[in-house]
Amino acid sequence: MDVNLVLRSTRVITPEGTRPASIAVSGGTIAAVLPYDAEVPAGARLEDVGDDVVLPGLVDTHVHVNDPGRTEWEGFWTATRAAAAGGITTLLDMPLNSLPPTTTVENLRVKQEVARTKAHIDVGFWGGALPDNTKDLRPLHDAGVYGFKCFLSPSGVDEFPSLDQEQLATSLAEISGFDGLMIVHAEDPHHLAAAPQKSGLAYADFLASRPRDAENTAIENLVNQARRLNARVHVLHLSSSDALPLIAAAKAEGVKITVESCPHFLTLTAEEIPDGATEFKCCPPIREAVNQDALWQGLADGTIDCIVSDHSPSTADLKTPDFASAWGGISSLQLGLPAIWTEARRRGFDLTDVVRWMSEGPARLAGLSRKGAIEAGRDADFAVLDPEATFTVDPAELQHRNRITAYAGKTLSGVVTSTWLRGQRIADHGTLTEPTGRLLERNN
Repeated sequence: MDVNLVLRSTRVITPEGTRPASIAVSGGTIAAVLPYDAEVPAGARLEDVGDDVVLPGLVDTHVHVNDPGRTEWEGFWTATRAAAAGGITTLLDMPLNSLPPTTTVENLRVKQEVARTKAHIDVGFWGGALPDNTKDLRPLHDAGVYGFKCFLSPSGVDEFPSLDQEQLATSLAEISGFDGLMIVHAEDPHHLAAAPQKSGLAYADFLASRPRDAENTAIENLVNQARRLNARVHVLHLSSSDALPLIAAAKAEGVKITVESCPHFLTLTAEEIPDGATEFKCCPPIREAVNQDALWQGLADGTIDCIVSDHSPSTADLKTPDFASAWGGISSLQLGLPAIWTEARRRGFDLTDVVRWMSEGPARLAGLSRKGAIEAGRDADFAVLDPEATFTVDPAELQHRNRITAYAGKTLSGVVTSTWLRGQRIADHGTLTEPTGRLLERNN
């Protein structure tokens, strides 16, 4: 095997821990993880990043790219540039907010064709489960989607209706028949309908409109369905820490359930959100500091499997100051790693934990066996991080299309100095190359 690149650092995060190492790369694949001072093979290029930490490229399995159809919100070109700048080398695109949604094979092919020449990183796709597309689920699975997203409450866009409990059971039965994965926006519509609904600038009123009980009940119902049907399910963007004991108990009894949370739930709190600051609005919502503490405990004990962005951008005009009417979504593709590292370090965690949550965990969720770790046989995807460096978030320096962010003005630790995709540097101190990403399929 001809080695063409050796990437060397005093701190390389491998499955066995962090150590000085030289990573030998051949044809875009990690050939070996060698001792730090190993001889560089003849014809190979040495890239020595000094004391910067080499992480496996991050994997983000929850991204709304909105392309085609709502490209004024985002697009594959801008989203994947933001991801690359933030150390992400693989993303999975959500099936909604694009037109058409990814709910048939034909629609999947439309989206793949749009993405093909615009992807700066590797891109795969989730399918969607709707009340009327059960017949399309197996064909989508065979066409390579990584699983199926559904909503248990209104999605916010008419073309992607939610499932009631009977429809959820029908879709789960179909998907479990081919051992597929259902990923679920779990908020119970009855609790949402019963909650107080007030328009206006006050975040406290919006928070009251999306109570914890909506998440807790939806997750309880999902656990019951998964248990009954022996189905694989994944809870998206967990915000309510109240659901953690239920999830932990379900895992302990063998229910096939995993769960994610997001940087905004783990680094931002309800107490700090100013009136009218709808850049902080998302559903489910950012909750109180005590809730955040419990989510971090859920990460520490393994109840929460991974951290992903739920990058859900929109145009500025949709972020009106009224929390009731503003679009709900937070854009953080480029900032997730430093945001999480800043808070994780403060709480006593280290970068091996961050890799477990943001690279290994999402790769395992999606079955991306070539991603998520620095070891022989995996893709040579790396994020190189200066963990001691700090920066203040300037929206003008962000790569996503609409530079609205809840992190504006915050000082974060951890600067991504370069990002590598299959042994090629695709981002270097914020400068991006031309797109070289590939489209991924579950069965290829």
